[in-house]
Amino acid sequence: MDGWDEETMRAVVRVCDGATPEEAFDIASAGAWLAFDAGVRNPDDRPWLFTRPHGEPERPAPTLLDRLRGRGGPRAAPPASPPPPPPAVALCHPDGRVREAALDAVRTAPELRPLLVVRCADWVAPVRGKARALLAGLPGDALFPLAGLILRLARRDRGDFARTLLEDALREGPAAGVLALTSAPDRATYRLAYRIAVDRGLLAPTELAAVAATCGDVTLQDLCAEAAVAAVGPGGAAGPDGAAVLERLLAARPPRVRSAGVTALRRAGRHGDAEPFLADRSAVVRACARYVLRQGGVDPLPLYRELCAAPATHPAAAAGLGECGDRATDAGALWALVEHPVPTVRLHAISGLRALDVVVRERLTPLLDDPSPAVVRAATRALLPEAAGIPEHLLRERSAPQRPRAVRVAADRLLRAAGRQRRPEPGYR
Repeated sequence: MDGWDEETMRAVVRVCDGATPEEAFDIASAGAWLAFDAGVRNPDDRPWLFTRPHGEPERPAPTLLDRLRGRGGPRAAPPASPPPPPPAVALCHPDGRVREAALDAVRTAPELRPLLVVRCADWVAPVRGKARALLAGLPGDALFPLAGLILRLARRDRGDFARTLLEDALREGPAAGVLALTSAPDRATYRLAYRIAVDRGLLAPTELAAVAATCGDVTLQDLCAEAAVAAVGPGGAAGPDGAAVLERLLAARPPRVRSAGVTALRRAGRHGDAEPFLADRSAVVRACARYVLRQGGVDPLPLYRELCAAPATHPAAAAGLGECGDRATDAGALWALVEHPVPTVRLHAISGLRALDVVVRERLTPLLDDPSPAVVRAATRALLPEAAGIPEHLLRERSAPQRPRAVRVAADRLLRAAGRQRRPEPGYR
């Protein structure tokens, strides 16, 4: 939260009253530091409430403006020499001269370094220059705990300086610090840490393959899978772990990681090992498998025809046949598979018909009533270009409330594609 709200303002008031930032808000959160900074810089004249000592009822506190000006209560006259605000508040003060003077406190107060990072992007040049000089004088590994905040501020104008220092520190600093940041909860932080760890060669190929296969971040999947593949040398060896790297990638659940592993089979000279992936559930993986086989001198089309002879064992082979087959020769086999009792075979057969561009509206329309919602969705996608040719009364019947949800949704999509859609009936689900 970069903005400020009542909770932030209460945290500001607590710090004004002598609490440390750690006592007032979550100092592990980059957003909390930015909100605190915004809260101090945008004071208002509302009377913030606080509890009297000894359990007395709450009473109006001085406004934040009063506190920043050194007054102790709503009706108190300002003292002749108001006490200075606490360092954390002074570092965020609306007056740039106060912020600049407060930067000296950071030299002996490491807990205020997050605000030093914030001031490196200050809009006032003298404040910004002094903060940058102080930050550049810190040891490189002192920036590691500040990585989340630095990367958050890098999105702002004038926020590049601290990011550059951080990247340089990660590239030149101890490997343990870089690897520790790969476990950071902040996405920008762990992505940067992994990128630099890959550049520095801090992770073994098997570790890279494991990260690619198990993480849910697609950017990280690509980064680590490509790095692991690059470590697989000619002949399939990246040291003794070359085979293990490939097997880990080939067994991964994310399709983009499997496709990287399949593509690496060509470099490893294992073209024939791509054959099982001709019937992968992912179109990208199937395409990579066909490429690798062709590079090894094998035509995948006869293999697809053989796989489609046992469609229940290899349901996605029907889709692959459509992706590389011949219309005159293979369309009949795909239409036969549209009537197969296994839903996944019917699903991939429809995908194959679309890829082969042999969809026939009259033959595919009955699949809008298929018991499998996935098949209904696949048939709908195939029929969308032909929606205007489907009799309207057939679609209206299928949009009735008593029809299964997948059928109703399919009918409404096709009605919209044909320009005949109306508002859903009350109670439509």
